[in-house]
Amino acid sequence: MTRLPILMYHNVSEDKKNGKGLTIAAEKLEGQFRYLKEKKYASYHLSELETKSQLPRKSIVITFDDVTENQLLYAVPLLKKYNLKATFFVPFAYVGKTDIWNDGNEKIMNFEQLRNLPEVIELGLHSFAHKKYDSLSESEINADFEKCFKSIEGHNLKVYSAVAYPYGNYPKREPAKTKFISVLRHNEIKMGLRIGNKINRFPFKNPFEIMRIDVKGEDSLLKFKLKLRFGKLKLF
Repeated sequence: MTRLPILMYHNVSEDKKNGKGLTIAAEKLEGQFRYLKEKKYASYHLSELETKSQLPRKSIVITFDDVTENQLLYAVPLLKKYNLKATFFVPFAYVGKTDIWNDGNEKIMNFEQLRNLPEVIELGLHSFAHKKYDSLSESEINADFEKCFKSIEGHNLKVYSAVAYPYGNYPKREPAKTKFISVLRHNEIKMGLRIGNKINRFPFKNPFEIMRIDVKGEDSLLKFKLKLRFGKLKLF
């Protein structure tokens, strides 16, 4: 089995002083991407993993949540520059609006922008309404997915059937967990991504509990390298 770190990013800022929490400075993001390229990491879209039984030793999956316009401005050009693939997860109710589940200060890409992203970007689902799945009933989760699919079809988007759970949240106790997995399968979801801050082993043992490493804006390049190797350490 291959070690497979999956990195999770959110906002990107031009101002290097704004790098904190969910926001990373573009200069720091470029340093991380440059490191991945220099160390010859192979990047993959999640959809590509379906057809693979093994991966090179240095493999990586890069993900961005929320499709904010700042990602279009700063992350997309860097992904193109270093020829790195990434999956961007879309909260469909807020396309063309703002991230009102936070403070509403960040603009979300519109449908035209999403349709015109370069080939290094693959789209995935980030729910419709950006609500915690463990707070929703089975019928509410099904309705949420139905709205996602209508939005995808209505706006002619190509979206891979992977979902990044909003807030990394999903039912973890039985019987709610089993029912949740059944809902995912019913909606033909192929992968579900949580947080977890650990390194995955590929092929995935459980495709609905794929773990991501939360890259923080204040992380130094050294901390990034350690997360890439070990996941989240207690000393962090």
